[in-house]
Amino acid sequence: MQGGDSFDQDCRQVLAEVYLYLDLECADERRRLIRHHLDECSRCLREYGIEQEVKALVARCCGKEIAPAELRDRLRARLSEFVFEGDSREYLPD
Repeated sequence: MQGGDSFDQDCRQVLAEVYLYLDLECADERRRLIRHHLDECSRCLREYGIEQEVKALVARCCGKEIAPAELRDRLRARLSEFVFEGDSREYLPD
C-alpha cells in the first residue's frame, strides 16, 4: 500500500489492536477491517506474524495458566497507553 500520514495512522491503529485481533476480542467488523489492512500491508503483516509467534511462545511456556480478570484489565489499560513507533521497535507513551 502507499505511504502517507493517514496510512501510517492506520498502521498504528492496527498494530495497537493486534492482540485483540489475535485473541478474537474485537467486533467482527473491526476484525474484517484489520484483516483487510494486514492483507494489504506487508509491514503490518510482518509485525502481526511476530506478535503471533510471541503469543504462541507464551502459551507454550505458561500452559493453561489464566491471569485474573483484574490483572488482564489493568494490563490492557496500560498497554493502550503506548504507541508503536515504526521499525524502531520502541514503545513510547502517547
